[in-house]
Amino acid sequence: MTPFQTLQGIAAPLDQPNADTDQIAPARFLRRPRQEGYSQFLFHDLRFDEKGGEKAEFVLNRPDFKSAQILIVNRNFGGGSSREQAVWCLVDSGIRCVIGSTFGDIFYNNSINHGLLLIKQDENVCKHLRDQLHASPGASLSIDLPNQSFTGPDGHRYTFSIEESRKKRLLDGLDEIGLTFKYETQMRAFETNFRQKHPWLFRVS
Repeated sequence: MTPFQTLQGIAAPLDQPNADTDQIAPARFLRRPRQEGYSQFLFHDLRFDEKGGEKAEFVLNRPDFKSAQILIVNRNFGGGSSREQAVWCLVDSGIRCVIGSTFGDIFYNNSINHGLLLIKQDENVCKHLRDQLHASPGASLSIDLPNQSFTGPDGHRYTFSIEESRKKRLLDGLDEIGLTFKYETQMRAFETNFRQKHPWLFRVS
């Protein structure tokens, strides 16, 4: 996955609370092969009408927010099912960071495997940021993961906490498999040593 260091991009405000994984990635699209992409399914039933036309009122359909790379969301974002496709929809649409007060636990853990940075902030801070974005559509935020900070549309700097292991994986662009392969040399050395110490376990009769 693509490493995450710093990001400056347009931010979009999502005011709806409890945006769950079924809204982010509707269930009927989940069987699509990963390599075919999921961007067109992001918030599908909120973004499009029955005929497939864009709903002009939905924030990501507005011209100023269509190329957003950052979402400022309301509470309990990503609750619901364990579907990893919810994260796929976001990253395939160019979203690299979501700032919110609370996230669904499984969604939070899924995000790390695809380079999606989730930043937890106080609910009042998130509301303040969304208000700024509504007042200045197309405004950008600047994210600095190494220094665990971001700058709002008004220039105010905020700090955030993140688990050290999670931060390192994002900085290095490692999913769980990539992280495991970092220890390939040690694992092979252990295997060789184990075979030498216990050769009888590997004899073929």
